[in-house]
Amino acid sequence: MGYKIDKVAVLGSGVMGGGIAALLASLGYDVLLLDIAPFGEPTEDDIKKGLKKESKQWKNKIVQAGFDGIAKARPAALFTKSDIERIKIGNFDDDFAKIADCDWIIEVVVERMDIKKQVFTKVAKYRKPGSIVTSNTSGLSIAGMAEGQSEEFCQHFLVTHFFNPPRYLKLLEIVPHPKTKEEVLDFMKWFCSEKLGKGVIIAKDTPNFVANRLGVHGIMYTMKLVEAGGFTIPEVDAVLGEPMGRPKSASFRTADMVGLDTLYHVAKTVYDGVPDDDERDVFMPPKFMQELVNRKWLGDKTKGGFYKKVKGGPEGEQRFFFDVQKMDYAPAPEKVKFDSIKAVKELPLAERIKSLTYAEDKAGQLAWKVNARSLAYTSRRVPEIADDIVTVDNAMKWGFNFEMGPFEAWDAAGVRKSVEKMEAEGLKVAGWVKEMLAKGHETFYTERNGELYYYGVHKKDYVKYEGDPKVITLSKLRKQNKVVWENEEASIYDMGDGVLCLEFHNKFMNAIGPDIMEGMEKAAEMLETDTANRWTGLVIGNEPSKKMPEAFCAGANVGLILMAINSEAWDEVEKMVKRLQDVNMRLKYGPKPVVAALAGLALGGGCEIVCHTNLVVAAVESYIGLVELGVGVIPAGGGTKEMTLRQVENLPADYSGNMLPFAQKAFENIALARVATSAKEAIEFKILRPTDKIVPNRDYLLYEAKQAVLGLHNMGYDPGKPRTDILVAGEGAWAAFSIFARQQSEAGYVTEYEIHLATQVARVITGGAVAEGTKVSEQYLLDLERKVFVDLCRQEKTKERIMHFVMYKKPLRN
Repeated sequence: MGYKIDKVAVLGSGVMGGGIAALLASLGYDVLLLDIAPFGEPTEDDIKKGLKKESKQWKNKIVQAGFDGIAKARPAALFTKSDIERIKIGNFDDDFAKIADCDWIIEVVVERMDIKKQVFTKVAKYRKPGSIVTSNTSGLSIAGMAEGQSEEFCQHFLVTHFFNPPRYLKLLEIVPHPKTKEEVLDFMKWFCSEKLGKGVIIAKDTPNFVANRLGVHGIMYTMKLVEAGGFTIPEVDAVLGEPMGRPKSASFRTADMVGLDTLYHVAKTVYDGVPDDDERDVFMPPKFMQELVNRKWLGDKTKGGFYKKVKGGPEGEQRFFFDVQKMDYAPAPEKVKFDSIKAVKELPLAERIKSLTYAEDKAGQLAWKVNARSLAYTSRRVPEIADDIVTVDNAMKWGFNFEMGPFEAWDAAGVRKSVEKMEAEGLKVAGWVKEMLAKGHETFYTERNGELYYYGVHKKDYVKYEGDPKVITLSKLRKQNKVVWENEEASIYDMGDGVLCLEFHNKFMNAIGPDIMEGMEKAAEMLETDTANRWTGLVIGNEPSKKMPEAFCAGANVGLILMAINSEAWDEVEKMVKRLQDVNMRLKYGPKPVVAALAGLALGGGCEIVCHTNLVVAAVESYIGLVELGVGVIPAGGGTKEMTLRQVENLPADYSGNMLPFAQKAFENIALARVATSAKEAIEFKILRPTDKIVPNRDYLLYEAKQAVLGLHNMGYDPGKPRTDILVAGEGAWAAFSIFARQQSEAGYVTEYEIHLATQVARVITGGAVAEGTKVSEQYLLDLERKVFVDLCRQEKTKERIMHFVMYKKPLRN
């Protein structure tokens, strides 16, 4: 039978249940969120709130708290505030029968086998045949949870283990029951990847599956080293974070974010569940962690765990760490410094890992101890927990945000050299690894003719990595000699089927400078001069970044603008701005379709580039907005023009009504420096259009953008001509905005200079000194925004703002 999911029941409204419900609702699914009714009697506070025993409000008290938590979650659990309207709540006593209307039922209750089995018995009573039932357990046995259930139930039963927070962490571990139908497993793999945007791995029914089994082993072993007195918590995090290609939060800061009670529970679950594991004792939480849990110093949610911050006092905010030897907090050092880390700071990741792994200072000793123990242990868990090394590497990259998985990092360190050192120290490496080396295979991964191969544990030889056909990687195109043009910061690739891809790649979050401008102009030229019809169109986009935050383009290189300002080279300032305006218009009205593959940050000039493409294919996690006022200028690469145009572009040609509301939306986007925190929100702000496409899975972005180019081409692409009929609000609205800005200043919300900046924004979006309803051209607005930009650059306060941003990477409010 075919499977389809429209409505989902989420059983459990805690942090994970609420997060899963928010993700599903944000992606367009109707969600029924249920939880238990409270036990006991209403408290005095409950009674004051009108919660009477046995009333619906009383029975929904727990689920209501979870629902309210979704709206308040930070970082945001929803893509837009309105998404919460798709979530309906209820309780297990009154509303459980409603799951009969649901296509997918997800259990997210407490991690206790007896309770989960009770819930599934109730689910079996009310679910409709053919509905899919899953558990979000982080490590309990699927066979145990389904014990006593019918054949049909087990055929539709799986584990779908989301990682917290569900919106942001990519990994989803699926564990099938021995009786799960192959078609159910295939459907859920497709659905979770395509529709939910997850990186799906298939795990085995072993304690804590893949990512938590390995990740928690590494964290708990690190704690053992700290407990032994060799390293402090800040020293560990200085080494095992960004220098090793791991998140900046490293080990202990990550634990604070997760919650020490949660981590303690997960570690103890593994310890209890693996009596035959040769490193079982590593999972037993150390005494100092037990003490922190007992004191309820649980991390961020209690304002203190392994670290805490104290505000106030003569020194302002102070940071402390938990001193394991003293069992109390001690002042944290401002920065932990190691010579080996300083030496590798500018090296590529593989070279950093190799250098640190064998460094002889304290940082190197720690890197070796943790890596060697973790890698040896990981090798011995394959194929017990996963059939291949790719699954293991993806689990750690997607679940713990490692830049390299364990086996990729092992390749970087040097497999043979590290194995020899491990064995000399008495560490046990899996037999299949030694067998691989004995055959003369020196790495876990290798490349042949531009294709990736990995060492197959079962095959005992290299296996071609087939990958997902919807994942296009520019690095692979490069290896296949598909680069048709490049400079230091931009490259143009042949994606196949006549589609080009322009990639930005500088280390300043792809800030726009001369090289990126040259790349844009070259791409425009290739489309304009293609008399042989070799090219179908252009995608502007990048590969998924291994660093956070990812950047499509974080704006213009303001340092170059500052140099021109300091030299009072006003003609040069104007030329830089006009150059961006011109190339954006060339791309917008060129002969071939141009599609932006948007993901991550697109700020300032980056937003302007996106807004001048013919269609945007955006990853859900896209953060886009015009933030130029923070550096004392207005958007002038066509951004102010585009915000003005987008508010009125669908008005009838004979519209003669009030223009102020339309101008107001454009004004708010720019004057408030609004940044949409998702692609959906960008559509609400009218930065993106409703016709633009949102892609849940970031890995599919370039593929979908390429398909969009081909689709526009096949429909007979017509670029049209620059608009000359843009309705503007006129000088009356300009004056109204100026009065509003003055009122905000009198209320203490904005500075005197910010009034001037807001007034200049209003000057452009209203068309300046013209009557309401005047029709102006795109070029008119471009000329006006460019003039205002240059005029603002002449102002001392704008210079101060730009200089402050260049020096501190923070906006100045002067």
